[in-house]
Amino acid sequence: MSELKIYAENDPQQAQTYTDYASISELLQAQGVRFERWQANAPLTDASTQDEVIAAYHADVARLMAENGFQSVDVVSLNPDHPDKLALRQKFLNEHTHSEFEVRFFVDGQGLFYLHLGDQVYTVLCEKGDLISVPAGATHWFDMGPNPNFKCIRLFTNPAGWVANFTGNDIADRFPRLEN
Repeated sequence: MSELKIYAENDPQQAQTYTDYASISELLQAQGVRFERWQANAPLTDASTQDEVIAAYHADVARLMAENGFQSVDVVSLNPDHPDKLALRQKFLNEHTHSEFEVRFFVDGQGLFYLHLGDQVYTVLCEKGDLISVPAGATHWFDMGPNPNFKCIRLFTNPAGWVANFTGNDIADRFPRLEN
């Protein structure tokens, strides 16, 4: 189940929690963060190719590409058996920004986005069917957990793909991590 928690940036022990889609979407939209639910228009399996995954969500992908000028789309996946899972997890656990939107649609699995907006931290547990679009310049980090298991569609305006500008802030070390 998708979940939004809102913390004061200086109190990672207490949060307001929301689990219904309407509340999550509304609260994130007020911060400029897009949160949507998508449905595949074709059956998918674990063996589905990148092209099959993108085709299954073609209408939604095309809509976002047209609305935001995205130039490329791909599919990334990670499972608990990946030999570099710990290094990959660590790469995303530090607060950073991007010069473009960070868009992830969870075809399968889950991941936890942390958005440091003003004096609050929003944690968004995204699961199968969830799309999150973090605005350019928003400070955030991502946790895939110690046993990552996800498949995501990613959209980019920058042909170089994922480029992070790390803030040097250690705030991410103070908040609960995803334990899967």
